[in-house]
Amino acid sequence: MEYDADPTAGPDPELAATMGFSGFGKKARTFDFNAMFEQTRRTAIERSKKVLEEREKEAVEKEKDFGPQHEAADSAPSHPAVDTFSKDSSSSGSDSSSSDEEPVGPPQPAQQSMEDSEDELIGPPLPPGYKGSEEEEEDEDEDLQEEDEDPVKRIPDSHEITLHHGTKTVSALGLDPSGARLITGGYDYDVRFWDFAGMDASLQAFRSLQPCECHPIKSLQYSSTGDAILVVAGNSQAKVLDRDGFPVMECVKGDQYIVDMANTKGHTAMLNSGCWHPKIKEEFLTCSNDGTVRTWDVTNDKKHKGVFKPRSAQGKRVIPTSCTYNRDGKLIAAGCQDGSIQIWDRNMNVHTKFHCRQAHAAGSDTSCLTFSYDGTILASRGGDDTIKTWDIRQFKTPLNAVSGLPSFFPMTDCCFSPDDKLLVTGTSVKRGDGNGKLLFFERETLKKVYEIDVTDASVVRCLWHPKLNQIMVGTGNGLAKVYYDPLKSQRGAKLCVVKTKRKERQAETLTQDYIITPHALPMFREPRQRSTRKQLEKDRLDPLKSHKPEPPVAGPGRGGRVGTHGGTLSSYIVKNIALDKTDDSNPREAILRHAKEAEENPYWVAPAYSKTQPKTVFAEVESDEDETDDKPEWKKRKI
Repeated sequence: MEYDADPTAGPDPELAATMGFSGFGKKARTFDFNAMFEQTRRTAIERSKKVLEEREKEAVEKEKDFGPQHEAADSAPSHPAVDTFSKDSSSSGSDSSSSDEEPVGPPQPAQQSMEDSEDELIGPPLPPGYKGSEEEEEDEDEDLQEEDEDPVKRIPDSHEITLHHGTKTVSALGLDPSGARLITGGYDYDVRFWDFAGMDASLQAFRSLQPCECHPIKSLQYSSTGDAILVVAGNSQAKVLDRDGFPVMECVKGDQYIVDMANTKGHTAMLNSGCWHPKIKEEFLTCSNDGTVRTWDVTNDKKHKGVFKPRSAQGKRVIPTSCTYNRDGKLIAAGCQDGSIQIWDRNMNVHTKFHCRQAHAAGSDTSCLTFSYDGTILASRGGDDTIKTWDIRQFKTPLNAVSGLPSFFPMTDCCFSPDDKLLVTGTSVKRGDGNGKLLFFERETLKKVYEIDVTDASVVRCLWHPKLNQIMVGTGNGLAKVYYDPLKSQRGAKLCVVKTKRKERQAETLTQDYIITPHALPMFREPRQRSTRKQLEKDRLDPLKSHKPEPPVAGPGRGGRVGTHGGTLSSYIVKNIALDKTDDSNPREAILRHAKEAEENPYWVAPAYSKTQPKTVFAEVESDEDETDDKPEWKKRKI
């Protein structure tokens, strides 16, 4: 294919219209693609031939060095494909000038023995002290086996942080499923929100509220999706908040005058505990002193969803002090005040499915019930200072029990480790009588394997989050502690301890905001703002701003001085009003005393009517009539 263009010829109009521009073909070159392909092929053949010759020379030299042990392997044609290629190259023929160039493509690897190839390491050199891969894998397997055999090594307690909730007992803890936020509630009625990703090293809560006013918080828990929070306090109405603490739903209060608690729409007495359903995100559970355990739906706050009524051996009402779902949400368990543990099928609320009458001492409050992650073991923390494990398939006798664990709070709880091999609970102490401890027991035998001295107060709440692998502890002196390990734990407290404290903003020193106008003339600029004290002193001296009355020009108060009689109201009354001003003189004589002066100088009557006074036409006639005495009296008067 050749594309020739005559430089003397003009532009082709058809080609210009097809290509979309003019002037095509004026200075075009001649391209012979067949010739270019042939030249490239010849060059590649020459380079390959040169490479083959060099390899043959290397092979001959190796035969001389190693002797006849490789003769059998060398006698056979080693590279049939290369030989065929060399024949083609010899038959084609080409110039030897291109043989001096470098070979095309990557060079072939040198022939090595199998032992050398196995010993050779690929990649950069190994660091000093490096062990072989097999030894490393063996060591890792041994470490894993040791950790499996000893679950104590998995406890994350190398580091801790302390969150200051308040001054009173932290009675509730809650972590969302992702482990990003922690909520704490206490006897001071407060619920505080802690965001691990948003906190810095100062460890301050980003929100604090009192959702139930003057009732202590007994239980806090995030839903299975983490978008709602169940708040159980000392009142009879549980509340549901959203993730940021705004109210979503409040349970209705029942009628306390109805005898059968199943006929009321809600609880009528103080709540004791509550929890979310592990599978259904809209359902939660509460138990109360009215002797019922009720299930609720977030979308319906007018009435409960179901009612469970625990009964004693005599059929009387007993108070449930703790309640929980099992791991799949099909069973509901309640620890009662008579020491019994009663378990119902969630869909059948009349008769219990499992029942143990003497689980704990009668009259003690079972403060916590929790199921293991595999769902086969139930752990109970009793008010009789014991912790017991149960197999619900054989619910008459406990598997194991540990006594001597003091508990002073009705919400002292226990929890299982994420690997389901340890059981954790806290102990209570009196003030000044030692430290509260966090105890770790083997799940199978309830043998104490580890303990942590938390603080000089009771350990009330404990929570071991499976994703974070961190342990949260609520204490009796208002602290919430988080234990973690930088290697074994994930996120959580590790996010906030590495952040530096933010600088506090300086308080505004100006008393009021004012606009600065830099482009105005000096005569229109506002005066510089002064401090409040100086401004008040200046206003006090200003009589208009201070509304100070004008002092008298003369008299007792002249110059701001009070008269000799004093400035009180009583002294003024005594001096002016209470004086005896009685006049015993005849009032007619007192008036006629000024008659002559008034007649000579009628200042108050005559001048007032000087311009409007009528002419005295009948003055002379009346004067003549006055001389006669026979005129009636009324005619003697002047008109």
